[in-house]
Amino acid sequence: MRLCDENLLKTLELTDRMVEIADQGDMAREDPGCGVLYGVLRDAAFKIRKLAEDERSVHMRKGKWRQD
Repeated sequence: MRLCDENLLKTLELTDRMVEIADQGDMAREDPGCGVLYGVLRDAAFKIRKLAEDERSVHMRKGKWRQD
């Protein structure tokens, strides 16, 4: 696998973890400030995930995406 594709996969994995943390944080939060924090974390994860998925699609369309 090409390094750039490997980094895209790592980024997608990271966004999955960010959403998990936001979900866990929401369940355990004790004040509104935590809710804001985990909302921002979740929002950032979704935005980053969208960018990474779009870039992966570009690589696939160009025939450059190889998963060895």
